[in-house]
Amino acid sequence: MGVSFSLYDHAIHADPYPVYERMREEAPVYRNDAEDFWALTRHADVAEALRDHARFSSANGVLLEPALWGPEAHRFGSFLAMDPPRHTRLRGLVSRGFTPRRVAELEERIRVIARRHLEPALEGGSFDLVADYAARLPMDVISELAGVPEGDRAELRRLADLIVHREEGVRDLPAAGIEAMFTLAGYFADLIAERRDRRRDDLASALLGVADGDARLTEEEILGVLFLLVAAGNETTANLIGNAWHCAWRHLDRPAAAFARIEDWIEETLRLEPASQGIARTAVDGFTLHGVAVPPEARVLLLIGSANRDPRVFPDPDRLDLDRDTSAKVAFGVGRHYCLGAGLARLEARVALEELAAHVTGFEVDEAAARRVHSPNVRGFASLPTTVTLR
Repeated sequence: MGVSFSLYDHAIHADPYPVYERMREEAPVYRNDAEDFWALTRHADVAEALRDHARFSSANGVLLEPALWGPEAHRFGSFLAMDPPRHTRLRGLVSRGFTPRRVAELEERIRVIARRHLEPALEGGSFDLVADYAARLPMDVISELAGVPEGDRAELRRLADLIVHREEGVRDLPAAGIEAMFTLAGYFADLIAERRDRRRDDLASALLGVADGDARLTEEEILGVLFLLVAAGNETTANLIGNAWHCAWRHLDRPAAAFARIEDWIEETLRLEPASQGIARTAVDGFTLHGVAVPPEARVLLLIGSANRDPRVFPDPDRLDLDRDTSAKVAFGVGRHYCLGAGLARLEARVALEELAAHVTGFEVDEAAARRVHSPNVRGFASLPTTVTLR
């Protein structure tokens, strides 16, 4: 029986890696007729497609669900759903407001936020690593960066979760997710209007002031950037933290040994269990690869989760190895579309894990009670019950 891969199969969400392995060997250019996409699974092919924006376009978006795919994808996907020169202009302008210095200056504030959530969670010795900590920290950080008041953050987190989660059998963004998208867009439109009248020391104000000669960001462009930060940046960073915690528990004889290797732990988690499992492109002119002809304008899914476990690049790829050279991983993309928020995600994860390491000498995860996020795009946990031994 041939290999079968669906974006919406909950069994695959639970563990996609055996399926990826078969696809790499049996169908490195895989076709799903029912969901109308092709998939590339080998590291060399995924990395090349990520670099080649001329042949593999982002103009229809990076997510295959019908509500998120098409020429209007940039409304919610911002510069992720653009090719040069539009991408070059917008990313260049945004990077002026989202500088490494601005990100680095957030570290102490991130640490304060992390402690505020972690300390009450630790009081009982058992807590939900995701719901009580990992999911709260990124939303607060992004909200502070963007200028979202503290009282609005829980609701924004709820809306962002509705956009990501899928019930079994649902093959498009559900009505609640679509409504959440428009609610978030309306919220940020109001925030931008407020900052236009009264600037503050936040990203919304910074983006309003960004200019390159006569070029400025439009209100629609600023709205797209802020939406992208909340809808994408929050979920992926929360899952990076949760996935790192679970990886150490699942793979290490003494999980807390990872506390002494936090940066290596993060990088190997990004390879082994990337929060973003795949990203879509449009094959502009079509191509032939491994003897398979893919037609022009085909929807092509670049399976990052498979590429990062390709044994042609990463020996013994299913093992967590904190000594591994992970530089070839494609968790944050490659080339022009390399994730602009990668530095912030790494910083948040490092601080989150450092604060845990400062308070904990050991931990156990209740895998039977853990619940995964069910999403065609995101891999992580909705709940990760944890018991800790405190210092």
